[in-house]
Amino acid sequence: MTFEYQYPHPAVTTDVAVFTLLDQQLQLLLIRRGEEPYKGHWALPGGFLEIDEDLDSCAKRELKEETGVDDLYLEQLYTFGRPDRDPRERVISVTYYALVPADKLNLSAGSDAAEASWFPLQALPDLAFDHAEIILLARERLAAKTHYSTIAFQLMPETFTLSELQTVYEILRNEKLDKRNFRKWVLSLQLLEETGGKRRNGNHRPAKIYRLTDPDRVHIIR
Repeated sequence: MTFEYQYPHPAVTTDVAVFTLLDQQLQLLLIRRGEEPYKGHWALPGGFLEIDEDLDSCAKRELKEETGVDDLYLEQLYTFGRPDRDPRERVISVTYYALVPADKLNLSAGSDAAEASWFPLQALPDLAFDHAEIILLARERLAAKTHYSTIAFQLMPETFTLSELQTVYEILRNEKLDKRNFRKWVLSLQLLEETGGKRRNGNHRPAKIYRLTDPDRVHIIR
């Protein structure tokens, strides 16, 4: 049976917002575009969906090709489809976001990216396409999700103190948290275990060191 298509088909891309903590700031992974349009501008890593490829695979492939970053937990964010968002053609972008400790990544630009680098969210360069809008939504979603999931744990190293974990939550939510209430809450999740070691920070008494019991999974908190 032969079908005749009467409507034009838009192209589909994936774009990925990868966040980390550097210098006590939330930072974002960007690539400098090596091709038109917006050649020389900074943008989120991403690219066109291949005809035989699913969306998640496309996001992971483009991220690896353009930044060298691989094996991340990516979560779908939103679909952006304003008709004039790409000057080349009608393009719909399915966007993703992720959190990762910076020391787990080795950046290396490739594909059509001339450079890959981290930027503080408070000092982003001029961005290509509608990526500023995508980043704003990703930042809001990230802060909201810390209230009902353990996504913030994705930023933690192998071992850490409760004070270090609280600092991460405060940066992600952009607010100060009560120390006693935070510790009571996070220990009630039963997702941390003591290592038996302690760490001294300045003149404070040594703090217990913890690790995650299930570091590769993001838990939803009921």
